[in-house]
Amino acid sequence: MEATIQKKLSSSYDEALSRLPDALKSEGFGVLTEIDVAKTLKDKLGADFRRYKILGACNPTLAHRALSLTLEVGVMLPCNVVVYESDDGRAVVQTIDPIRTVAASDPRLADLAATVRAKLVRVLEQLS
Repeated sequence: MEATIQKKLSSSYDEALSRLPDALKSEGFGVLTEIDVAKTLKDKLGADFRRYKILGACNPTLAHRALSLTLEVGVMLPCNVVVYESDDGRAVVQTIDPIRTVAASDPRLADLAATVRAKLVRVLEQLS
């Protein structure tokens, strides 16, 4: 059982990163954080790494609903969306599958997790 939702795109890393915020916005998400993993590893360790960013995306309405059901869901917020450059130069976009996380053990979150999953799948589809 996969814990992530992944899409390998025909587009480049730069193109995927430029289109991702609008795709997220269309599903009610905003980008709260952006971590440049390659830069961080270079700065902290002197290590080279492929282009790889983690965007922290949040849909405030759904986050509020989830937190109102259980405070423990906060460990899953914001939803991380990863974009990296594959060996062939194409972009890969990946996110956690919310159905496979806290929702798997808390039935109160099942419907909400399914809603979030459907939205994230539509975001990835928009990037194709």
